[in-house]
Amino acid sequence: MGYCTKKVYYFDKPGDANSRDAIRIGAERAQELGISTIIVPSTSGRTAQIAYEELKETPLRLVIVTHVVGFSSPGVWEFDSEIASSLRKEGVTIITGTHVLSGLERAFSSSPKVGGGSRSEAVAHALRKVIAVGLKVAVECTLIATDQGTISVPDEVIALGGTGSGVDTVCVIRPSHTQHFFDLQVREIVAMPRDR
Repeated sequence: MGYCTKKVYYFDKPGDANSRDAIRIGAERAQELGISTIIVPSTSGRTAQIAYEELKETPLRLVIVTHVVGFSSPGVWEFDSEIASSLRKEGVTIITGTHVLSGLERAFSSSPKVGGGSRSEAVAHALRKVIAVGLKVAVECTLIATDQGTISVPDEVIALGGTGSGVDTVCVIRPSHTQHFFDLQVREIVAMPRDR
C-alpha cells in the first residue's frame, strides 16, 4: 500500500480562538509520528504561555520563536520579559530572529526611493495567499530555529503558525537552513483555517 490515512483539521475561521486546539492537535500528531519538538510563534508571550500550559505534561520540547527586536518600534522587544523569564525557568527555549522571508528585503520594497518586490517576499506572499498565513509563519519560524541551531536537520518538527495573533495552522516540516531553503519540506498540513 503506497498511502496512509491521517486526520486533517479545518478551522472555520482563522485567528487566536483556535490556539488551544491547534496546540493540542500539534501535540497529538507529534506523538503519533514520534516527533520530539514543537515550534510555536509568539509575539507578546500570550501564545507561548498557552503552549506551555497545553504541553507541560507531554515529553515534547517547546521552542518559541518571537519577533525580532525593533519589529514594531525601534529597540523594543514585544515579548513580555516576565513571561520570558518564567518560561525559561521551566525549560522552554525562546529564540528571536530576523524574518528570513522579508528582513532586509522589506527595507528595499517599502522604500519610496528603491521600491519593487523581492523574490523572498514573493515566496512569503505565495505561502500566505495560496495556502495560509499560518503556513508562511510556520515555515519562517522553522528556518529561524534551524539557522540558530535550535533544531537539527533533517529531524522532522511540528511547526505552528497563525493569522494575526494566536495559532491556527499545524504542519509537519522537515527543516533546512535558510541558505538551503528549497530543501525544506512541508510534509503535512495537519490543521489550517478554511476561510482565509
